[in-house]
Amino acid sequence: MYTPIIFFLLLCKTVYSIPSDSSSLVVSTTEPAKEKSAESSNDLQVSPQIYSMQITANVSNRFARTLITSRVRNLKKQAQETTFSVILPENAFISEFEMEIDEKVYKAYVKEKEEAKKIYEQAVMSGQSAAHVELSARDSKTFTVSVNIEPESKTIFRLVYEELLERQVGQYELVINIHPGQIVKDLGVQVNINESRPLNFVKTPSLRTGNEISKNDDKLDPSAKIYFTDKNSAVVKFNPDINQQKQFAENLGGNTENGLAGQFVVQYDVERDPQGGEVLVKDGYFVHFFAPSELEPLPKHIVFVLDHSGSMGGRKLDQLIEAMQNILSELDAKDLFNIVRFSSDASVWDPVENKFKTVELTTPKYGELEPYLREANLPQAAEATEENIKKAKDIVTDKSLLGSTNIIAGLEVGVFLIKRTQENKPKKYEPMIIFLTDGLPNVGIFSRDEITNIVTKLNAGEKSAAIFSLSFGSGADKNFLKKLSSKNLGFSRHIYEAADASLQLQDFYRSISSPLMSNITFKYVDGASEVTKTHYPILFKGSELVVAGRTGSNVDFLPHVKGSSITGSVIFNTTRTEPVTSLERLWAYLTVSQMLKQRETAENKTELTKKALQLALKYSFVTDVTSLVVVKPNQTDSVDAEMVAPTPDYLGLVNRYAGVRPLIAGGAQFTSGNHTFAAYVPPLAVADRIVPRPTYPPFYPSTTTVLPTYATTEQPSIPQWLQDLKNHNESITTPQGSFKLGRGGDVPIRPNCPKTPNNSTGVCTIIYDCPQVFSLLTDVSIYLQYFCPLNEYAGVCCPVQ
Repeated sequence: MYTPIIFFLLLCKTVYSIPSDSSSLVVSTTEPAKEKSAESSNDLQVSPQIYSMQITANVSNRFARTLITSRVRNLKKQAQETTFSVILPENAFISEFEMEIDEKVYKAYVKEKEEAKKIYEQAVMSGQSAAHVELSARDSKTFTVSVNIEPESKTIFRLVYEELLERQVGQYELVINIHPGQIVKDLGVQVNINESRPLNFVKTPSLRTGNEISKNDDKLDPSAKIYFTDKNSAVVKFNPDINQQKQFAENLGGNTENGLAGQFVVQYDVERDPQGGEVLVKDGYFVHFFAPSELEPLPKHIVFVLDHSGSMGGRKLDQLIEAMQNILSELDAKDLFNIVRFSSDASVWDPVENKFKTVELTTPKYGELEPYLREANLPQAAEATEENIKKAKDIVTDKSLLGSTNIIAGLEVGVFLIKRTQENKPKKYEPMIIFLTDGLPNVGIFSRDEITNIVTKLNAGEKSAAIFSLSFGSGADKNFLKKLSSKNLGFSRHIYEAADASLQLQDFYRSISSPLMSNITFKYVDGASEVTKTHYPILFKGSELVVAGRTGSNVDFLPHVKGSSITGSVIFNTTRTEPVTSLERLWAYLTVSQMLKQRETAENKTELTKKALQLALKYSFVTDVTSLVVVKPNQTDSVDAEMVAPTPDYLGLVNRYAGVRPLIAGGAQFTSGNHTFAAYVPPLAVADRIVPRPTYPPFYPSTTTVLPTYATTEQPSIPQWLQDLKNHNESITTPQGSFKLGRGGDVPIRPNCPKTPNNSTGVCTIIYDCPQVFSLLTDVSIYLQYFCPLNEYAGVCCPVQ
């Protein structure tokens, strides 16, 4: 049987759970195709084999360029499919990819996203094998390519990605996650560090699982070799042999036959200039690293705005309580703090009576609560004394009065407490809000855009608070929190719902616990152009600010930095250093990254998109606005049909129930929880019926709520009022505003809700995803009793299976 060789690339949601703050890379190669039952066990053991995997990272000027080379061979006498998969860190850009097949090299190229899709479609329609990569998730991105290997032949994959390492807690950290899925005879990692300033240290801590915060363990010591070639340079080598790979696999809790599955980490730092930082200038480009080492932390006023809704009950609340016990202990004696809890209402901790006082809002008009709050005599900020910290530790253990999720109430009260303290003690305390939630607003204001706009308006002023948002678990809207924080001088972080959630919270707090400067501005001479962001609200101890730009012909380029420290206004002059390598790609990377970040919150995205696209194409960066394309000339060979694709029975998963997203012609991708699957789809595959769930791996992770599914012939009839709305304008107006009806699968997040039409608790879903309640929703007024919002879509409280 002769069949065209099919391969495709995907960049999609991560398959593995990786902490969002880690600069990490997962390398995973060769997933054996389904074997015929007639084959012997020996044949199964030699299905596509990785005989070499080499990972080389070159780091200079804190800019890392990583090359992954995976060599695979097929020892069988028939073609087999192999898959090369890499999980990239959030901030990484792929810049090169190529495959060597039958001694011919096929190199990918970067195109504008829509143009890339057209090229892909044309290639598929003309019978060529094609590959197309685009970013579909920002916090973790999976690169995947599948290709058939000819009998008794070899294939080589090469992938390059680039990123700027971020300094946190006094060090840079490069994390390489190795997950080949089998023992590899020739497995090696080499990291070459070449910096412009002397290295303070270079170290390799214990291997990590990648799914939890781990401590040093002698059994997981990689025993990497570290060579210092001079005071500014070092080489790190990690080459585990077959026995070591098995031992590491066992100690990391994996299967020894699957080989090493963990993170190899390199940590380092450079000597600091105590003054205005280090400016590198070369070939008309500059990069400015600023991390002064001789400043005392500023006193801060921190307001904890914590979710106390019903969905936080149980393990998550216990982990938050555990984290707060340690965070409160780390407050400095010079600090002030408040604790605000929000559920159906907001309440403020009173340190005098050591209890939470509810902010009673009978007819609230959110965004205009300040006059009432001023008359409410809310408790003042507490000094971080031993007595107050002890009281706070006691009160945060209270688990009573869990309710709904009134996010706007908690945030508006928090912003007011900051404003009041700034009025009473101007410029003395650095204002910060730590906002944590695990769900979506279902009381007060439902629209997340409206909440963001109100809070941003209230927080505007001479001394605004930096709002740091924490999304806890899968029920929170990470994009909403990211936008809220970026518009309010802060940033967001995702807290994974796992055993180490308390440690994740504590690590986050430590990264922002010591502000050194505020209102920082970088001043450059007239010759500087195309400069990245030059104003930052806060600099934290152990971190670093980076600015890049073009210098033109100015050879005496020496900028300065101005800001506020504990002693008042301060100006730093800089030290100029010659870089060890070119700065052009670092400048381009930082410029594109910041443009794309600004684009997320900009009212008019057109100009930013245009500029980011031009640079991304020039430097071959795969970003949110570009895609990677590979087209391989068509050829045929003897391929077993069962190896090319799973049986059609597992490809007919209906879009609106199972979240299937077809990839143009030739492939399909579907994601559920932490699992992503991809498969070749025959042109005539049925796409409108529910079929049995695959057994290889579970389609639904154990933590996902599974709703009942129905075959097309068994679906209950859609209520007439809903059919009329669908035919008219596909939206519905509720007391909370206008919402789209949407389609099944539009919103994968399913928060808990208190009451379903059959009087049980349930989860909020798109209404079309809950046909079992159709017969109970006889008219729109009854539906509104069980209405719940899902982003811009109308949901219904649906019974759990």
